[in-house]
Amino acid sequence: MGLLSRKCPWAVTVAGHLPRYQETGSVKNGGQRIRYVTTPDGIKLAWAESGSGPVLVKAANWLTHLDYDWDSPVWSHWLRFFTKHFRYLRHDERGCGMTDWNVGDLSFDRWAEDLETVVSAARLDGQFALLGISQGAATCIAYAVKHPERVSRLILYGGYAAGAAQRGDENREKLYRAMIDLVRLKWGDDNPAFRQVFTSRFIPGGSEEQIGWFNELCRKTTSPENAARLLEARAMINVRDLLGSVRVPTLVLHSRSDDIVPIAMGRELAAGIPGAEFVELDSKNHVLLEHEPAWERFCNEVLSFAGLDGGIEGEDPAFTSLTQREREILGLLSEGLSNIEIAERLSISEKTVRNHTSKIFDKLGVWSRAQAMVFARDHNFHNTA
Repeated sequence: MGLLSRKCPWAVTVAGHLPRYQETGSVKNGGQRIRYVTTPDGIKLAWAESGSGPVLVKAANWLTHLDYDWDSPVWSHWLRFFTKHFRYLRHDERGCGMTDWNVGDLSFDRWAEDLETVVSAARLDGQFALLGISQGAATCIAYAVKHPERVSRLILYGGYAAGAAQRGDENREKLYRAMIDLVRLKWGDDNPAFRQVFTSRFIPGGSEEQIGWFNELCRKTTSPENAARLLEARAMINVRDLLGSVRVPTLVLHSRSDDIVPIAMGRELAAGIPGAEFVELDSKNHVLLEHEPAWERFCNEVLSFAGLDGGIEGEDPAFTSLTQREREILGLLSEGLSNIEIAERLSISEKTVRNHTSKIFDKLGVWSRAQAMVFARDHNFHNTA
C-alpha cells in the first residue's frame, strides 16, 4: 500500500484545515519522490523524501530547489549524506524553488505552519529528528516547543534565534538593509556581478564553479521581489524567548568564521537551550563544502548524535534506530511469522506487535511486511530474535 493511501494516525492541523495531497509520480535522484501539499492559505508547497532509516525532517532555508540541488556542487553532498543515513524529508519554502512563487505571506509564522503541513503530509508515526540550517533553526525550535511529543532530537547548523534587525547591532543591520535594497534592484540582472558578491559570502572558500552555480541557483529559484521579502522576513525572526522551553536533545554546530551568521549566534542557541551540545567547526563557509575537513567532522558529529555510529559491522545504519524489541520483531517477521505467532513467541499482545511493526516500517522507510523482509535481507540485518 502506498504512502498516500495509508490512514494517517496523526496530523497537525493548521488554522483548522487539513492539507490536500498531490504526487508528481517521478522517482529520481537517490529514489527521491517529490509531492505537493496545499497549505491552508492556498499555497502549493513542494516537498520531497529520499533514503531510508530514522526519519529526519529539514526545515526550509535560503533558496533551494528540490530537483536542481541534486546536481549542485554546493548541496549534493549534503543530500547524499542525509539520504544514505536517514529517511530524509525537505521542502522548498514558499516563494522559492518548486513551491509557489506568487505568495502573499512570507512571515516566520507561515514558515512554522509550512513545516507542520509537511510533517502532516508525510504521515509520520512516532517521533522524528529535526534539522534546521540557518533560518531553519528558528523554525525547528518553534516546532519543537509547540510539539515536544513529536521531536526526538534537534540538529541545528549555522542557525540563529534573532534576525539581523533583532540583534542590537546597528552597523550590521544597516548593511543588511542596504543588501535588501540592492537585491530588489539588481537581482534579476543578466550581469551576475552583484549576485556573485552576495552569494560568495555563503561559500567564500568555494571554487569558481561552486560560486557560479550558487549564483545562478539564486536567480533560477526565486524572483528579485521574493528574494528581498525573504531577507526582510529573516531579519525580523526572534525566538529567543523559546530557547529555554526546548526539551529535546539538541546539537548545535557552527562554522567559526561564518560571515553570514556570526558564530556568536550559534553560541547563543547552545547557551539558551537546556543541555544543548555545541560543536565549533573550523570553516569560513556558511554552507560546508565537501572537500573541507569541517564537513567530515559535521557528518561524524551528526551520526554520533543520532546514535548511528554504533551499529553492527556490515549492517545498514538504518537498523540502529530500532529498539531491542523492534529488532526482535523484525527478526521474527523476517522468518515469516504472523503477528499472532510473534505475539505468542514474545508473550505480548497482538496489538503491541502491530504498533511495533508500524514503527519499524516508518524507521526503515517501507510500507509492508514484504518490503521490510526484503530490506532486512538486502541490508545485512543481524537477526537477534
